[in-house]
Amino acid sequence: MASGSDRNPIIIGGLPSQVPDFDPEETQEWLDSLDAAVDERGRERARYLMLRLIERAREKRVAVPEMRSTDYVNTIATKDEPFFPGNEEIERKVLNATRWNAAVMVSRAQRPGIGVGGHIATFASSASLYDVGFNHFFRGKDDGKGGDQIFFQGHASPGVYARAFLLDRLNASQLDAFRQEKSKAPNGLSSYPHPRLMPDFWEFPTVSMGLGPLGAIYQARMNRYMQARDIADTSDSHVWAFLGDGEMDEPESLGQLSIAAREGLDNLTFVVNCNLQRLDGPVRGNGKIMQELESQFRGAGWNVIKLVWDRSWDPLLAQDRDGILVNKLNTTPDGQFQTYATETGAYIRDHFFGDDQRLRAMVENMTDDQILHLGRGGHDHKKIYAAYAAAKAHKGQPTVILAQTVKGWTLGPNFEGRNATHQMKKLTVEDLKGFRDRLHLPIADKELEDGLPPYYHPGRDSEEIQYMHDRRKANGGYVPTRVVRAKPLQLPDDKAYAGAKKGSGHQKIATTMAFVRVLKDLMRDKEIGKRFVPIAPDEYRTFGMDAFFPSAKIYNPLGQIYESVDRELLLAYKESPTGQMLHDGITEAGCTASLIAAGSAYATHGEPLIPVYVFYSMFGFQRTGDQFWQMADQLARGFVLGATAGRTTLTGEGLQHADGHSQLLASTNPACVAYDPAYGYEIAHIVKDGLRRMYGENSEDIFYYLTVYNEPIQHPAEPADADVEGILKGLHRIKAGEKGEHTAQILASGVAVPWAVEAQQILADEWNVRADVWSATSWNELRRDAVEIERHNLLHPEEEQRVPYVTRKLQNAEGPKVAVSDWMRSVPDQIARWVPGTYQSLGADGFGFADTRGAARRFFHIDAQSIVLGVLTELAREGKVDRSLLKQAIDRYQLLDVTAADAGEAGGDA
Repeated sequence: MASGSDRNPIIIGGLPSQVPDFDPEETQEWLDSLDAAVDERGRERARYLMLRLIERAREKRVAVPEMRSTDYVNTIATKDEPFFPGNEEIERKVLNATRWNAAVMVSRAQRPGIGVGGHIATFASSASLYDVGFNHFFRGKDDGKGGDQIFFQGHASPGVYARAFLLDRLNASQLDAFRQEKSKAPNGLSSYPHPRLMPDFWEFPTVSMGLGPLGAIYQARMNRYMQARDIADTSDSHVWAFLGDGEMDEPESLGQLSIAAREGLDNLTFVVNCNLQRLDGPVRGNGKIMQELESQFRGAGWNVIKLVWDRSWDPLLAQDRDGILVNKLNTTPDGQFQTYATETGAYIRDHFFGDDQRLRAMVENMTDDQILHLGRGGHDHKKIYAAYAAAKAHKGQPTVILAQTVKGWTLGPNFEGRNATHQMKKLTVEDLKGFRDRLHLPIADKELEDGLPPYYHPGRDSEEIQYMHDRRKANGGYVPTRVVRAKPLQLPDDKAYAGAKKGSGHQKIATTMAFVRVLKDLMRDKEIGKRFVPIAPDEYRTFGMDAFFPSAKIYNPLGQIYESVDRELLLAYKESPTGQMLHDGITEAGCTASLIAAGSAYATHGEPLIPVYVFYSMFGFQRTGDQFWQMADQLARGFVLGATAGRTTLTGEGLQHADGHSQLLASTNPACVAYDPAYGYEIAHIVKDGLRRMYGENSEDIFYYLTVYNEPIQHPAEPADADVEGILKGLHRIKAGEKGEHTAQILASGVAVPWAVEAQQILADEWNVRADVWSATSWNELRRDAVEIERHNLLHPEEEQRVPYVTRKLQNAEGPKVAVSDWMRSVPDQIARWVPGTYQSLGADGFGFADTRGAARRFFHIDAQSIVLGVLTELAREGKVDRSLLKQAIDRYQLLDVTAADAGEAGGDA
């Protein structure tokens, strides 16, 4: 990790407009020298001298204003390129075989009767970028550590499979099963990098564009965090993220560049494949995407390396004394460069070099074919090696390498640089012949004309295959490889949960605080306490977690080099290089990326971390739901806390903060185990079981989502006969009805449980109804159990038919069932199919709004009096009571008047 002196100063530069000139004569001498250079040698020479002075000033750590962008040429001068240690001829043969197999695999997947397709143009453009990494830089895991973390560009997966085939990590049957994961099981290969589908191969899912760069930044940061907290030695781990220039338009791609620069993450390298094309056309037809990205990364504090041209341009640039060639490169838009990639050498001579005599003179001794093959830097192994070596050697900043390539490179004139190339999946016989000839592969015409094109393997004992194996051995093993070395954790016994099970006595606390108390006790555990990673987006105080500041402290690699304004307070804000809490600022996306990196540390580095991410529930599955899907794909584990949950509970905040649907969104994620607990003892059992399932023996690749609230309520102590199975499966009875002629059942979750208990009392006292109250800790888990049982019954009609848990639980519960929650009705409606008897749900459907809790609940008709009406309505439907009672109840409780409702409990952020 870079020391403070190697990092960027707080103030990078700026014109000294208010600084007095203490030596005006010396200043004038410098100005006169510049004037002389302009007058005698011209503006281009003077510009060069100024740039060299700026470069030297940076070397001497003299703060000068940053340049937004540099000339459209390679950052690393030819004279500064290091020795290339590889055998370029062998590496060319390896790459040609890889290119062929990648394209053939996708083409074969498009055969009649299959037609699952794939993408070949992305890898064709980035193949050399990967090959140099595989041969010389990417660290494997053979030493028992985490190696490098490589975020492969999703659409380039065919090339990674093709290389694995040459190394005998995959066979031809598996290549032929590309995108046929079930019909060709167990040989099926996933379309993109999906760890959940290929858990021994892929490590990081990246094809949801923008999540790869975001994840890579926070993975590099997590590596530093684990090192600082003495959990794992990550000092040799480097994070590589391979991205597309079009992908950089995603907000997530560039949105967190500042944290990488701020924390000096020189263990991170972005490689942006600038093939100048999106799926449908140029990325910046009228502009220059590399220049634009350079400005953005440089402005964010990154080290920028541009890799624009291959070695064939070196002689031309060496003779460009007047800067006319550089000027031409600077002013030619990307759309035109894309056209040059599809045209002839003669066209390039006329249109690029032809409008200036000095340019024409540069290429007058070159043939049209030589001009045609003036190439892009991202295809030149030596230039790529120089860029990667410079990135690894750079200290104090993350590095981005902007590498220009041609999309569809080597695939032939029907593919290279074409707007439609991303969607082209199949090569014709003529395409294949031209491709083969371009790659110099010994494949006969007949093999291409008869049936499907063959895969090519030079032989296990061939020089190039042995070279590949040797390079991977030298670099620590094969990549990508996902290895799970983590051992089960020694989990706390029941003593750690005793506090939560005692209840809150006469004190009222919110379920958020009940959870925080459980977490605080767990973080004190000698075995696993240090493995908890609290994460919050600038809301620790909101959730009552500021009590953690003095002991756990907030992670900051620089520590706290200022005096905190609240330093005299008991719960002062405290930062530390070894802090445990991640305070990522106001960024749910960044926090979720931290959650994923921490939650997959058991596989990445063989050391389990237990992330606990707490946030406003509205801004979880709604705002960052794609990342929760990424979390599931990456097999990450941990606890996700949707605090301030409910449509009516966060009073005063209004529509955008009123969450009535995240539990429904959570139900769509197969890896998410979602709960909506009401009491502290329920939370204790849920957390304990979550730790067992995720970190104990036979651990599962799941994560837990708990919705907790900011409304203070009294929490009862755990009853002696607590139905722990029911708590975990999703439904348990918490209070039986005591009196009444008619019977009913009220099912409630979360903050709605106290309303149900109040309704129970009203029904008994005023309507002669005996109602039992049930806590539905998880509507989602009840449904998941029922769906799985129905599936089993469907496929096993000859066996005794199984019965869902919710059906068995309510089978002998008399009377109608009324469900209520602070969620939209769709949440409790999930179980309607399997509830015996009459069933009705009450919910907060529609947009939220700012008002008192009582008024909001009366508006949505989910308060205690509305529950009473719901029970009476179902009893009337069953003929147990007269329907005239319904109007009496409406009038008695003024259910049509929101102002008649009790305002309810106010406040209670935590």
